[in-house]
Amino acid sequence: MKRILIAECAQEIASFNPNLSELESFRLSTPAELFPEHRPLRTSIAGALTIFDGRKDIELVPGFGASSITSGGLTSKSAWEFISKSILDSIRAAGKVDAIYFSLHGSMGAQGQLDPEGFLLEETRKIVGEEIPIVASFDLHGVITDKILRHCNAITVYHTYPHIDLYETGERSARLLLKILDGEAKPVTARVRIPALVRGDELKTKTGCFGERVSETVAIENSPQGLSGGIFIGNPFTDVPDLASNVIVCTNGDEKLAKESAERIAADFWRDREKMQAFLTPVKDAVRKACDAHASKGGTTILVDAADATSSGACGDSNVVLAELMAQGFKGRTLVAITDAPAVAVAFKAGVGARITTKVGGAMDPRYTPIEVSGTVHMLSDGEFNNEIEGEPWHAGNCAVFKADNFTIILMSKPVSLHNRSLLYAHGQDPKKFDLVIVKSPHCQDHMYLTWATTYINVDAPGATSANLRSLGHTICHRPVFPLDDGVEFTPKAVIYSR
Repeated sequence: MKRILIAECAQEIASFNPNLSELESFRLSTPAELFPEHRPLRTSIAGALTIFDGRKDIELVPGFGASSITSGGLTSKSAWEFISKSILDSIRAAGKVDAIYFSLHGSMGAQGQLDPEGFLLEETRKIVGEEIPIVASFDLHGVITDKILRHCNAITVYHTYPHIDLYETGERSARLLLKILDGEAKPVTARVRIPALVRGDELKTKTGCFGERVSETVAIENSPQGLSGGIFIGNPFTDVPDLASNVIVCTNGDEKLAKESAERIAADFWRDREKMQAFLTPVKDAVRKACDAHASKGGTTILVDAADATSSGACGDSNVVLAELMAQGFKGRTLVAITDAPAVAVAFKAGVGARITTKVGGAMDPRYTPIEVSGTVHMLSDGEFNNEIEGEPWHAGNCAVFKADNFTIILMSKPVSLHNRSLLYAHGQDPKKFDLVIVKSPHCQDHMYLTWATTYINVDAPGATSANLRSLGHTICHRPVFPLDDGVEFTPKAVIYSR
């Protein structure tokens, strides 16, 4: 029997969120809990388990798992020390293993450790030695470092954005690890670092030019000599030294194919860098257009406030767009979600049906000024519900649905991801029944809003995850990098990794 250990460490942070991510921000899984928790879900680990389960000569060994409930600010020193120690201790306790699959993210950052994934892999090598094959899977927003690539035999990456292939990425990772373990593959990885940070609609892999580049890496992965491939666009809100985009091509011993393919795709990516930026409309103009659309053609207007995207690491407490809608006298039925624990507490104290006046917004991020709103408490909940895509449980803490004239505000005690409609549905709110919805996510799957909305506007609002990248204030990442700097030059040059 060959023993394969599986462990997890996944979080995406926004360095510009002023709040630290503490241990309560994570779903922590002991080795005994890891597999039972993942098997019913559509996660990378669940996908890997289905492949490994098909082999009668494999014994699966669970390690420790840590996955953020939602993205947030930099992980605190104490939280990181607990998580890293727990993962490494579980690897030590596993005894002799023949291979390791790590489910990672790549955009984590902690106080005192700006390459957590690289650190975990380096320390794992010290425990298991240099000969044990390690395959790790990543989100395409991961920040890939030299340390990560030196300590993995191979890596895999999501091929879709918005992400709908977590489960499939786990399957691909497991198949690759088994090939290495069975002696059928000798991975050679070419990595081309591209000094570019990108955002915008062209990143949607189904329709954008980024998807065309990803398809090229997938074609190589699926070729006779291919093992894995993909493009990391990094997370421009994670201000760490290695922040950049990267093309990764891994082949079965064919260094020439890996190198030439990675460099060619990187050159095409660089050519498209201007296209892969967000087109943003100033807040006042966006609201004015929303008012005009409501008066002239009706339907539902979507105002995308991606600067406060909780799935990217923001707090979710921006009230900027809401305040402007009120200031301009927007009369349509409006739906918005805001993180504001004090306002929730006021609602809970008053009870359903009570009329209250409370401050809303700006409870966590000081760049926002609270606004006073009067309305009626429509619903109270414990904030426990399941993600509509992967099915995993989400925890928003106590929540309140607060109605102030034509504005319906879902107040959360804790931020949860808003890249789908789970929070809205859990609180009885159907976005199709509103004239305007403020969506705090840069991209949702098209059917959620885009295909039926009559007006769709990306708003240039302030926030920790603004696509107006120059507004953020990067101080740590290597410079120069587009678009933070002018006149950035780039010549594709692959670095080769093999074990």
